[in-house]
Amino acid sequence: MHHVLSVLVENRSGVLSRVSGLFSRRGYSIDSIAVGPTEDPAISRMVIVVEADEDGLEQITKQLHKLIDVLKIQDITGEARVERELALIKVQADSSNRGDILQIVDIFRAKIVDVAEKSLVTEITGDTEKVDALIELLRPYGIKELVRTGRIAMVRGRRTGTLS
Repeated sequence: MHHVLSVLVENRSGVLSRVSGLFSRRGYSIDSIAVGPTEDPAISRMVIVVEADEDGLEQITKQLHKLIDVLKIQDITGEARVERELALIKVQADSSNRGDILQIVDIFRAKIVDVAEKSLVTEITGDTEKVDALIELLRPYGIKELVRTGRIAMVRGRRTGTLS
């Protein structure tokens, strides 16, 4: 099962390396990891998506708690949450197919952020399924390059992922 973890950490160098190393030492592959500062510049939030059973998740959580820089861990897998991912997709485009590509991009409410003679770069924001769907529709045109942020997530409602 895929689990979504929200992990608050001290905003210091080497923290990402220590956290990701913990996963690899335990034999777990991180599906997605996104890290950035929070409303408090001294604290960063990691949103980590990992495939693990319940025992594995418990082991990962216990090991994360042992890291000095880790302040708080929440498994938000079952929580009502807002979840987004950003992708930039460079696709082959010329005068013969540019209109078709623009239509697809428009349907997904994505944006064209760069136009060149033989390519377009589109930006899409949404849940993972939306991003995957656009990629699959653009694939036949020839994806030249693809960059994805990984998922970011926030619990809905009054509950927060802050320290208080």
